[in-house]
Amino acid sequence: MVILLFRKRADAIHELDGLEEARELERALERSVHFCPVFGSHDTSIYDRRQVTVSTEDVSGTAAPPAESRRAGRELVLERMFRPLSNLLVPVLARTGVAPTAVVLANATTGLVAALALARGELLAAALVLQLKTLLDNADGQLARVTGRVTLTGRYLDTEADLVVNALVFAALGHVTGRPVLAAVAFVALTLVLAVDYNVTELYREQRGLSAASPASAGGRVERVLERIYAMSFGQLDRLVRTFSERRFARLAVAEASPERVDEARLAYIDGLAVNTLANLGLTTQLLALGVCLAIGVPEAYLWIAIVGLLALVPLQIRAERRARAVF
Repeated sequence: MVILLFRKRADAIHELDGLEEARELERALERSVHFCPVFGSHDTSIYDRRQVTVSTEDVSGTAAPPAESRRAGRELVLERMFRPLSNLLVPVLARTGVAPTAVVLANATTGLVAALALARGELLAAALVLQLKTLLDNADGQLARVTGRVTLTGRYLDTEADLVVNALVFAALGHVTGRPVLAAVAFVALTLVLAVDYNVTELYREQRGLSAASPASAGGRVERVLERIYAMSFGQLDRLVRTFSERRFARLAVAEASPERVDEARLAYIDGLAVNTLANLGLTTQLLALGVCLAIGVPEAYLWIAIVGLLALVPLQIRAERRARAVF
């Protein structure tokens, strides 16, 4: 672009100085010119950490609560494939009055059907049903936001349903491949990758003041039970991931470093590249990879893919520590 000026500006401005302002203006324009506001995204599941975009209207044309984003990274398979499909499904579900929890249960049921088909050796059927599960998993939280029915109960239920389905799918993989130990290791690897994805994203947002508020607790009996289950499973795992991250960072810190330098190092320690890389190891991508392996008749290949995903965290951690050390 060529800009012609007729007079010299009194104070010169470097082109990089306005970068952050440009980003803010871009976000503002995205909010103002939202051609299809109902077709947002969601983050109802804590297990499958997806991006949420702002939604300003519901399907009836009335104002709806804005959706707060928890995802700092972008999962390409989700963005390019499953979100457009869920964008078509959610308005239909909203108009018919389907409850978001019903979609969560349908998502879980579909996953169980896929696990059963896989255990019976029906690989292609299992591959297709798993993609339907992913579609429903992307639609349930989005439906909750569009209809203003986001609840902690729904989040816990979606999270724990995903965990149960994943465990059954990996058990079926162990059966059909004759490698139950390898399948168990791959299940643990996937669960760890998803936990790291979630917690790194949350740390990234917290360090930048972007953390989203959780929905208010209803205090019902079902919610309390689901919360206890979460605390005993993901709660422990989340603390493990955060403790590891903090201890590794603490080893890099210099005692005489100023608070400003420490904050700068924290920002370098968890950056956008790390968050985006982890986002593309998310559950949507994982289930698509599993579906491809099943469709071509090599289910055991996915077990190794899941394990390699965990090993990929090592260079990410090394890179994070080098970036923070460079600041100190």
